[in-house]
Amino acid sequence: MPRYPERIVCLTEETTETLYLLGQGDRIVGVSGYTVRPPEARLKPKVSAFINAKFDKIEALRPDLVLAFSDLQADLCAELVRRGMNVVVFNQRSVDEILQMIAMLGGLIGCQREAEDLAARLRAGLDVIGEAASRFPARLRVFFEEWDEPLISGIRWVEELVAVAGGEPIFPELSTAGLARDRIVDPVEVARRDPQVIFASWCGKKVKKAAIRSRPGWDATSAVRDERIFEIKSTYILQPGPASLTDGVRQMHAILASLA
Repeated sequence: MPRYPERIVCLTEETTETLYLLGQGDRIVGVSGYTVRPPEARLKPKVSAFINAKFDKIEALRPDLVLAFSDLQADLCAELVRRGMNVVVFNQRSVDEILQMIAMLGGLIGCQREAEDLAARLRAGLDVIGEAASRFPARLRVFFEEWDEPLISGIRWVEELVAVAGGEPIFPELSTAGLARDRIVDPVEVARRDPQVIFASWCGKKVKKAAIRSRPGWDATSAVRDERIFEIKSTYILQPGPASLTDGVRQMHAILASLA
């Protein structure tokens, strides 16, 4: 039988959460300092932030696999490779790609069937939410605010989940833009498109609703006028993993259902 990785370092939370859901949390020997899910993962040695890492500490853990995410961690990965480590970088940006990441990760650790079952359960859960949302009398226009200065609209998986939850994203033409700089929007254009609901998730800091309400011209938008500004904490929606496909979408669906 092939020997699968037994000492895994996860530089972002979504792979950590996935490994725990597969019953393989004991293989993790190091995690990102931003990890909050599941809570027991925070007991693991913390070896990185998002764009920097403690290379000597990672090396001392003797990992046989390091898991990373996106071009933003490319420099970290290059250094780890130079130090002789096995590194796999995922780059999932859509719901389908998140599910694919879960299946691929399962294959890497010898848990293919369990991973495919997990992906199928997550997909089924989204289908249930989507079916419930299809019965809404109307879809409310939603602006998902991923950052405040500059103002950035939601990344692809977030906008897809807004639609699953029952909303209508107001910047559908930007949803496929993988880089944040390509999703910068003009506050004047946001106001012109008149969102009826604003979901805000500022990664790493608390959303300030007063700052949103005070933007020039936004007092005339339906969302501000009707006090429909809601924070979705980043750990539930801005991680391209199971949390977004469960807690994140459910929170948005519950809010939209209450307004329907």
